[in-house]
Amino acid sequence: MKKILAFLILLSLGSCTVQKIKKSVRDSEVFGKGHIGFMLVDPEKKKTLFALNEEKYFIPASNTKLFTFYTSYKLLGEERVNGLNYIQKEDSLIFWGTGDPTLLHPDFRDSTVVDFLKNARQALYMVNTFDQVTAFGSGWSWDWYNYYYATERSSLPIYGNVVRFSKKPDDKVGFSPDYFQSQSFEDIPSERYSILREEDQNIYHYGINKQLEKELGFESDKPYITSAQLTADMLCLKVGKNITLIPNQNYQHRIHQKLSTAKADSVYSQMMKISDNFLAEQLLLLVSDHLFDSLNISSAIAYAKENLLKDLPDEPIWVDGSGLSAKNMFTPRTIIALLEKIKEEIPMEKIQAYFPAGGDSGTIRNWYKADPGQTPYIYAKTGSLSMSNALSGYLITKSGKTLLFSFLLNNYAIPSGELKKEMEKVLYQIHKKY
Repeated sequence: MKKILAFLILLSLGSCTVQKIKKSVRDSEVFGKGHIGFMLVDPEKKKTLFALNEEKYFIPASNTKLFTFYTSYKLLGEERVNGLNYIQKEDSLIFWGTGDPTLLHPDFRDSTVVDFLKNARQALYMVNTFDQVTAFGSGWSWDWYNYYYATERSSLPIYGNVVRFSKKPDDKVGFSPDYFQSQSFEDIPSERYSILREEDQNIYHYGINKQLEKELGFESDKPYITSAQLTADMLCLKVGKNITLIPNQNYQHRIHQKLSTAKADSVYSQMMKISDNFLAEQLLLLVSDHLFDSLNISSAIAYAKENLLKDLPDEPIWVDGSGLSAKNMFTPRTIIALLEKIKEEIPMEKIQAYFPAGGDSGTIRNWYKADPGQTPYIYAKTGSLSMSNALSGYLITKSGKTLLFSFLLNNYAIPSGELKKEMEKVLYQIHKKY
């Protein structure tokens, strides 16, 4: 009898908690100012605790990276990525790109390709496959050219396709690669510091407040306009040998070898934690290279939808790797289904290593902080575009349960900070009470 009574009390408490969750979401004045989709699931019980507009499509912003991550992990695995395709002959080494973003990237600094080409005894020929990849994705805005979040995609990135401007206190501005130093001019006013690239050419203008110059330190990445010739020129300087650019004569359909470079693990972690759009786009190019020996993001997405994601409740409307495009649309219940697949197929310690952690790392290091002395209770992917905010992932309750949740918020004419505060309030309540 005591056991039955205890069970009924727990059942009543659980029901009360769910009702409070429903009320905090459904009756929120903040959430009521736009369009909300929300779903909360207990995967162990296979039970939906609460759902609101879970069947409707929303613009997910960088929640799209959840799909990119899962696809890349399933097809590329955790080991080293293919950084170069090549055909080796007695007198020539013919090579072309795979989309690998790590070659001399300022955060990975992988020099495997450079070392390989330096040690080659043959003449070097780089195949021009740049026409396989459009620099911007479908639906991207033309005026993003000056911002790191819209770094150009390419078949053979080098230095992350950015110029890194950096300055330490009591030091001058540094340029990486220094190839662009002669194309950078200190000639604009600034309250602190500013760096602007001209729209149609790789000319940079920057300015530093002279009164702050001695104590000022910063690091800022600015995209450059990519091309096959520019890549060949910069690679030539780094390798210290002549590299001849040649047209593509279907070399990818000939027998060729592959050169392993950086670990995929490190790319996933950085892509997810800081929501790196460039890495997300390039990962889908790596998937395409792996599957088809060609570079086509649309083909990689189509393959994933047909072979990896066909069991999702609603078809993903998915056009790029990063979520920069407002043409992407997903439903909360489809994101929940994907989170469940990830949890079933990838160890939780791996998920925690890849995903941003509340109050601790990545894009939510300043949000969803755990109580003092406690470990993070939120591991989730953020998303933000104009009029779009998202957060989806895993919530660990004080009772030890791991729940799946997805917030998709569109068409809010209020600061994103207000939405984040409201989400934080709801998720902490779930963490504490459920």
